[in-house]
Amino acid sequence: MSTVIRGNANFFGRGRKSKVAAVIAVGAVSLAACGSSSPSSSTATTAGAAAGSPASLVPASIRQLGTLQIAADASYAPNEFIGTDGKTVVGMDVDLGNAIMKELGLKAQWTNAPFDSIIPALQAGKYQLGISSFTDNKAREKVVDFVTYFTAGTSWAVPTGNPKHISIDNACGFKVAVQTGTVEVPDIEQRSKVCTTAGKPAIMIDQYQLQSDATTAVVTGKDDAMLADSPVTGYAVSQSGGKLELLGQSYANAPYGIAVPKNEGTFKNAILAAIQVLMQDGTYQSVLTKWGVQSGAITNPVINGATS
Repeated sequence: MSTVIRGNANFFGRGRKSKVAAVIAVGAVSLAACGSSSPSSSTATTAGAAAGSPASLVPASIRQLGTLQIAADASYAPNEFIGTDGKTVVGMDVDLGNAIMKELGLKAQWTNAPFDSIIPALQAGKYQLGISSFTDNKAREKVVDFVTYFTAGTSWAVPTGNPKHISIDNACGFKVAVQTGTVEVPDIEQRSKVCTTAGKPAIMIDQYQLQSDATTAVVTGKDDAMLADSPVTGYAVSQSGGKLELLGQSYANAPYGIAVPKNEGTFKNAILAAIQVLMQDGTYQSVLTKWGVQSGAITNPVINGATS
């Protein structure tokens, strides 16, 4: 979902694009998820596949589980959302996650969970992985490891025709919808501060627990604009029946990462190796193309590759 940690505007971004606001404490972290694409970092780790097959890198403690519990906030189409049966989590992240599990000789049990609850639950051992459009950033890397697999930016949408003539750099006085806990929250808060510093009206920020509710608020006219990770905003526009249009260009590209609990040995290396295999055999590109998000493809997945 491009995202942030609650309490710290850069902790758990979702990509939702990297969006994050979180306060970290022993046993308590307020988080959420979507920076820069295909980041390179002196601390980024690419080793893993050479040590053996992806499956051979899975720690015994993980392998004996057989089926892993994976959390996603299923309100972030097309990355993760509830399917037509009203209960199954589907989307780009789900297809990619399932393909990774197959490479590792494991199965996946997907759970729809509030975005800002996922990382704390990973720390508590409730889930083995979080695959939910998390933006990889330095703040989040303090509490979980990330294996990058995608890149996304922030994009805005407005009612078709932009009847109120809103611009990204001047939304002063307008009502703007965002998902709570995403990196878009500090983004729009900073833009509102620029407005008030210049003597203009503050942006009226409406935060929603679900991204789908933020989108609906703009479609119905409750809010004047929205911002979210670029693939999510693009999908919302395409599914709006002509009621929404993109506003300006996307910006602040950052990597998405699969969240892995700390102290799980070579598990993160196994996931990295699996992604590399999927890139080599074409599965990775096929999944992204299926969901219309191939523009976010990367070629160099890494472990903890955040640059900021």
